[in-house]
Amino acid sequence: MIKGAVFDMDGLMFDTERLVYEIWQEMLDKDGYNYNLDVFKQTIGLRRDESERFYKSYYGEDFDYNSRKELSRKIHRQKILNEGVPIKKGLIELLEFLKDNGIKLAVATSTSAESAIFMIKTAGVYKYFDAFVCGNDVINGKPHPEVFLTAAERIGEAPESCLAYEDSFNGIKSAYSAGMTTIMVPDYLQPTEEILKMVNCLCNSLDQSIEYVKSKI
Repeated sequence: MIKGAVFDMDGLMFDTERLVYEIWQEMLDKDGYNYNLDVFKQTIGLRRDESERFYKSYYGEDFDYNSRKELSRKIHRQKILNEGVPIKKGLIELLEFLKDNGIKLAVATSTSAESAIFMIKTAGVYKYFDAFVCGNDVINGKPHPEVFLTAAERIGEAPESCLAYEDSFNGIKSAYSAGMTTIMVPDYLQPTEEILKMVNCLCNSLDQSIEYVKSKI
């Protein structure tokens, strides 16, 4: 019986991956780097330190990741303040359904706590969640299961009694390793055969999962 649900954030609850990609494309085009969507996809679901290692391995050790990360964060924050948070289809309907059925909710994101809470509050969905686990709350990033195991602990439920909502490969691997029931709503990345073996429910939008969840509660 399902008693908890743990949500990824970027690309899953909010359509922010596209915004981040556009910001990085513009920055690196300006600086003369060969950057494209395929490069960006390799950073989806990574924590800041992991992204830094990737960019330095790809562009060289002299690549100034931190200054670009700070600039992108400022641009991203201002766009959100000006235009609001782009909420994914079906998010509110799903959150309402889960809360109405007594399911405890948590966020498990690779994003820093400062940025994550800002986004969640700005989007108006902070009230739905009972716990938050962010990138700086854990030692090991996804695909390690630590972030999902920590989320389950914080809502007081066994991982086996929790749903995990994800859009990324590393996120699915993390939730699967934690022993959760996985629901994938792909964003940029369509699941491979390897990933499909770890997915219990594949949906095109968040609200599509409601019928599946009904069979689990």
